[in-house]
Amino acid sequence: MATTTPAGVRGSHAKHGGARQHHPQDDAPMTHRQIMEALSGLLLGMFVAILSSTIVSNALPEIIGDLGGGQSAYTWVVTAALLSMTASTPLWGKLSDLFSKKALVQISLVVYVAGSVVAGLSQNPEMLIACRVVQGIGVGGLSALAQIVMAAMISPRERGRYSGYLGATFAVATVGGPLLGGVITDTSWLGWRWCFYVGVPFAVIALIVLQRTLHLPVVKRDVKVDWGGAFFITAAVCLLLVWVTFAGDKYDWLSVQTYAMVGGAVLLALLFLLVESKAREPIIPLRLFRNPTITLASLSSLFVGVAMFAGTVYFSQYFQLARGKSPTMSGVMTIPMIGGLFLSSTVAGQVITKTGRWKAWLLAGGVLVTAGLGLLGTMRYDTEYWRLSLYMGLLGLGVGMMMQNLVLCTQNQVAPSDLGAASSVVTFFRSLGGAMGVSALGALMAHRIPDYVKDGLTDLGPEGAKLAAQADRGHGAIPDLDAMPAPLRQIMESAYGHGIADVFLYAAPMGLLALIAVVFIKEVPLRTAAGLQQAAAASEPANAPAADPLGGARLPAETDAVSEEATTPLLVTGEAAGQPDGVLITGHVRGAEHAPVAGGAVTLTSLAGRQAGRAFTGPDGSYKLTAPGPGTYVLIAAAGRYQPQAATVVVAGEPVTYDLLLSGTSGLAGLVRDAGTGTPVKAAMVVVTDVRGDVLATATTSELGGFLFGDLVPGPVTLAVNAAGHRPHARPVEVGTTGVTRIEVELSPGAEVQGTVHAGGRPLTDARITLVDAAGNVVALATTGADGAYAFTDLDAGEYTVIATGYPPAATALTVTGSDAVGHDIELAHPAE
Repeated sequence: MATTTPAGVRGSHAKHGGARQHHPQDDAPMTHRQIMEALSGLLLGMFVAILSSTIVSNALPEIIGDLGGGQSAYTWVVTAALLSMTASTPLWGKLSDLFSKKALVQISLVVYVAGSVVAGLSQNPEMLIACRVVQGIGVGGLSALAQIVMAAMISPRERGRYSGYLGATFAVATVGGPLLGGVITDTSWLGWRWCFYVGVPFAVIALIVLQRTLHLPVVKRDVKVDWGGAFFITAAVCLLLVWVTFAGDKYDWLSVQTYAMVGGAVLLALLFLLVESKAREPIIPLRLFRNPTITLASLSSLFVGVAMFAGTVYFSQYFQLARGKSPTMSGVMTIPMIGGLFLSSTVAGQVITKTGRWKAWLLAGGVLVTAGLGLLGTMRYDTEYWRLSLYMGLLGLGVGMMMQNLVLCTQNQVAPSDLGAASSVVTFFRSLGGAMGVSALGALMAHRIPDYVKDGLTDLGPEGAKLAAQADRGHGAIPDLDAMPAPLRQIMESAYGHGIADVFLYAAPMGLLALIAVVFIKEVPLRTAAGLQQAAAASEPANAPAADPLGGARLPAETDAVSEEATTPLLVTGEAAGQPDGVLITGHVRGAEHAPVAGGAVTLTSLAGRQAGRAFTGPDGSYKLTAPGPGTYVLIAAAGRYQPQAATVVVAGEPVTYDLLLSGTSGLAGLVRDAGTGTPVKAAMVVVTDVRGDVLATATTSELGGFLFGDLVPGPVTLAVNAAGHRPHARPVEVGTTGVTRIEVELSPGAEVQGTVHAGGRPLTDARITLVDAAGNVVALATTGADGAYAFTDLDAGEYTVIATGYPPAATALTVTGSDAVGHDIELAHPAE
């Protein structure tokens, strides 16, 4: 039977399992600097992943020619990496929900490095294709885990900004890869093999940086990896891609082989669905597709993958074989598309973070992708480059708007426990679309180019017949344009230009289908809590108000026992069938150090607040109750001196096990004194906030300057105190795990300077007043209002200079003592006086 453990329980598990303990600050929102430090190694790893996919694009014609391969080998060098990346993506995503995300990122980097080193030693196309499979497995992990780690650290509302950085990294690697690959290929003392070696140093650096900067809580659970599901989905995709690649070449589209392969792929897909429906930890939880947003985003991502990978793969062939450019120049000439991708992904991310709205970007992206692909379908070998630049720019803008935001809108819809699986599902379909698109469109191009060559030779008449024999000798291989006579070269360039244009023309309907899918996605405002915060929210109850025995009146904290994010559904299914009179829910209630909580009350309610069941924990902390039937329920646990906990459980017709952790409460008491005299400060406002900045409690000090808060969860808080005639004070406080934590706060006196600025006997508006201390430092600035008044507060005792400007400036000396309010009027002379 599967067990889901709330965030707080995970900390106890981690302690006993040797992993890092869970602390309250682990769930605090990270600062921009912390996020960028954590993302540094992640973005570098992502850069390596994309670089490996694009660096060979401009070198492939020469690589395949050197290894003795043809158009089929060209296609499969790309498809093999996409295929293994596609098949492994869901597995990486599921593993990230079960094991250390950091360790998985590092493992995927190691796999990538191993594949790259051996790929550079390839002696034939088959060996290269096998190595590309290994590379694809590593790249699949990096692609999926980058989104998953970001989702764990950053809220959906803020994630658009950082997704822009990810898109920018994608763009830089995409444009840098072909350029670097072209330069390496054109450099005689390096050669194309260095296209595979050059990413290795970046991967090693990424490993080191990740070890130092990426710190995420480690989740330890009793898991069972769905290897059966991984096998069947890989086999189904492989068989489908093999059929698409060879159909129309090795055999007819309608043939025995087609029926066998398509039928086999369908059968394997059905077996995959059967295995997933019964798996304890499915690689792709089928229940995710009950959410229409996830279904539509996955479908749209499938079609976007066709456009994205078709552009990066076939542009290099177009510029080298249709326009006769070098590998380096072919990389330079694709910059408009990458520039558009860079611009749109960065700008869209920043705007989405500010507004929280994302659907308009997806719609605009779908329109631009469709338009860009359609216009590229009209190109020929001699089309003006400025036209191509415009068409490529439109395609890049569209892909940049859609690629990251499809993942974003999906992550915004799921529970923290499903972030990895949901993210990898969308990435999986994008990779699947790319793999199928490259295979199918490559097969189409390989079929159409010979036809265009024959048409060109026929148009030449008798001379064409002589050249036909020379063209046939190179049939199926990547042509060497420099070795061809001018007439045959022009025919080849025209054939490749027209054939590759057909690739984009046939891809255009895919862009339209992506747009149609996006139209039906319902826009949901982005959450403001990150994945780790959402997971922790289920075990963080609201603090009840308490009285201050020293005379302070404490106000209740403005929190709900069950917030929207704290009740994100956590679906857990067991192996046994549901009970005929209801669905059994069992588990344990534990306290500190994993100790059982006996005699606690566990209540099950519907979302409407009606009680559906109730039980009390036994000596071992266990409980057992029955839900009336499948549905979504709120599970509430409370006991004695412990803080209550509320969590949402989705019951799917099978027994559910859910453990809850109750936190003990502690107190915080203190005394507020005047720093100068040591006397108590009464009626001072004391505010306690948590590490997120949420107010936990407020109180005013008694006649004796005392305050007391009860029922605080142990951990770090911020204490802020302010009082009339004193400067505000704030300090961090660690609330102990037991008893009352006692502190003293000293408030420094804060003097006030106020006055009015006159000119000619009338108040002077918009006069600028500058306060300078004895050391010449500007302490404060003010501007007078319509009544000419100004004021400076919270000042230390000492000598100051007040400078007023607006008319000819006037400077006067001022002495401030104690906490008194000092009056200081200023008269400015008119320039004519």
